[in-house]
Amino acid sequence: MPKQPAFPGLRHAMKKKQTRREKFLAEMDAVVPWMRLLALIEPHYPKVGPKGGRPPMPLETMLRVYFLQQWYALSDPMAEEMLYDSESMRRFAGIELGDDRVPDETTILNFRHLLEKHALTERLFVEVNKHLADQGITLRSGTLVDATIIDAPSSTKNEAGARDPEMSSTKKGNDWFFGMKAHVGVDAESGIVHSLETTTAKVHDSQVWDELLHGEETSVWADKGYVSAAREAHFSGPDKFWGVMRKAPKGAALDPIDEHINRIIAMVRARVEHPFRVLKRQFGYLKTRYCGLAKNRAQLFTLFALGNLFLVRRKLMV
Repeated sequence: MPKQPAFPGLRHAMKKKQTRREKFLAEMDAVVPWMRLLALIEPHYPKVGPKGGRPPMPLETMLRVYFLQQWYALSDPMAEEMLYDSESMRRFAGIELGDDRVPDETTILNFRHLLEKHALTERLFVEVNKHLADQGITLRSGTLVDATIIDAPSSTKNEAGARDPEMSSTKKGNDWFFGMKAHVGVDAESGIVHSLETTTAKVHDSQVWDELLHGEETSVWADKGYVSAAREAHFSGPDKFWGVMRKAPKGAALDPIDEHINRIIAMVRARVEHPFRVLKRQFGYLKTRYCGLAKNRAQLFTLFALGNLFLVRRKLMV
């Protein structure tokens, strides 16, 4: 005969160990600037339910559920499932079974569409970075520039019988990839992303440059794909450094001095990989979830905003 289940609150109070998920959610709950982000969305959030029906879910609950989707790579239906299945996720979202409504997948979908319609994810990204600047996290002295490929489903087994027309193929090394690119400008001191641009995968990294600089840099750092005499000339003045990897002349070996400079640049550039690691390893964002660049671009702004908070969470908590 199965045991009588304990009350959820009592069961949680008697726990002797905090799980990794509970620890992660507690840390992120402490560092997300909730009031600033809610204030951005509130003017666009409905005050009454559709056609006089049930009142809308609390805005903070929906934002918290939306963030859970990003951290755990959850689709709209899976997000609803996890709210029923995971007590730690319900507690983070402020939902108590039996007392509060659990948002269904349609409600979760509609909230995401609201953010996309009003370009609010980009504003959330900007607001998070303003918050970090207010905390003295960003120094804005140098920018690391790089791009990463985000794979898209290449299967044609769908209603349209075709791949996403806004995605494209590109070759990296000996391998071909199909999808899009996320181009980022990263603060050289803190390692947080301050600029983001998205393109289809076939666009060369060097074609996205000006959009990634904030204009106050004294140094820029990038790989050989960004070599440009005109851009180098712009950073040839006093107190400026052109930190783009040196390229050997065609048919000749790289000068030993340039080899040494490249090793120094590589050590500095290593920090640009940290935001990509957070997205792909910590948050599990390995493939595009939606069709078209616009929807995926909107999600990337949220992911990088949350990734920035994750990268500096220790400093913020102190």
